[in-house]
Amino acid sequence: MSNLSSSSNLASNPNSSPTTGVSNSQMIKASIASVLGWSLDLFDLFILLYVAPVVGQVFFPSHVPVLSLAAVYASFAVTLIVRPLGSAIFGAYADKHGRKGAMTVAFIGVGLASASFGLLPTVDQIGIAASIIFLVLRIVQGVFVGGVVASTHTIGTESVPAKWRGTMSGLIGGGGAGLGALFASIVYLIVTQLFPGEAFNGWGWRVMFFSGILSSVMGIFVFKSLEESPLWKQLKKEKENKKTVQIQPELEKSPVKIIFTKYRSVFFVNLMIVFGGGAGYYLTSGYLPTLLKMVNKINPTTASFILMGASVVAIITPIALGYLSDQIGRKKTFLIIGVINVIALPVLGLGLGHATSISAIAFYAIVFSGLGNAGYAPVMIFLNERFPTAIRSTGTGISWNTGFALGGIMPTFVSLVSSVTGGIPVALACFLVGIYLIFIIGSIIIPETKGNF
Repeated sequence: MSNLSSSSNLASNPNSSPTTGVSNSQMIKASIASVLGWSLDLFDLFILLYVAPVVGQVFFPSHVPVLSLAAVYASFAVTLIVRPLGSAIFGAYADKHGRKGAMTVAFIGVGLASASFGLLPTVDQIGIAASIIFLVLRIVQGVFVGGVVASTHTIGTESVPAKWRGTMSGLIGGGGAGLGALFASIVYLIVTQLFPGEAFNGWGWRVMFFSGILSSVMGIFVFKSLEESPLWKQLKKEKENKKTVQIQPELEKSPVKIIFTKYRSVFFVNLMIVFGGGAGYYLTSGYLPTLLKMVNKINPTTASFILMGASVVAIITPIALGYLSDQIGRKKTFLIIGVINVIALPVLGLGLGHATSISAIAFYAIVFSGLGNAGYAPVMIFLNERFPTAIRSTGTGISWNTGFALGGIMPTFVSLVSSVTGGIPVALACFLVGIYLIFIIGSIIIPETKGNF
């Protein structure tokens, strides 16, 4: 990797801030665009998680509820699996032509795809063709989501001073996810009030998906005044002045190719961290709506309020852990998170499964979600610091989406391993232990990256 180290011109020196000459207004706009872009995208994805039991019966009917649920999570995993493809397409575009354009197109695509689910015919109407169409649309949505990651996960951190990059990582990755879940919780609460009981199974779930169009409309307004990343503009200026380095011709030809050749070892080590953070997230915040409905069996209104509380905590903890990584480094922060979560999350998951009172359920759910989101707080900036500017969107996007794709499959396995809904908490605890052991090993292997922009 020494030949790549010499290419530090492709990334800004942390001691000469990339935000020099960048106004506070520009930094704020970039931060808001990244946070809202990611949160509204996850809002679209969370809609499926909130209506998973209903969608399972509508598109993947089965006499065994757990199998229908597993099929829905498998369809969710399909979206995750194709996200690296979206990162390769949109990430390469973002690295060559700028972050803003890639972000705008990908973001609008996600919202439109999400709204389209509300128009789909069901299995009762057209048979198995409904399931196939549903899965195809999930693939389309996954490609666009991959594109959003490649742009939102770089433009925000590239637009703020070095001392705030870890905090920005937590704000975008964790805060954005928490906001997305919070938005979905609010919509879920409103829709379940408008379509109570069987009415939700008839039209309510469709209205949930239709709300995805709102994110596309909001995205147009948010991105309209957004300026391009200062680091990317600096790189473009260097290209125009022919101040490129030896590796530049290869990067110009194919950012994706160089990720899987010269940066191959970096990519595979990254996956140990991203997989742990992603799996922890999907098995806590992502799985929580299903746990509350199918295991704790609480009503939708109460579940909505608990999920909103969990979402607020899920916003706070990643920002705090991102800030911690600015103070003590990424590596130590990952190790601290790993050690805490390998013990705490299985205990909390089992406690949630056996809790009976609303107060106990709320406590376990909120802490469970908060710690689950903490795991990937510094992941975004860690990935940013592993790749130079010329391939940062591609490298970050592919690494993030591949790791989260692997992590996103875990709820499907938990559902399949659990023969009955009562067995979900035990299976969940076992998976969480294994996942965070991998996370800890990855934390030991990786180098410290703080300041490597």
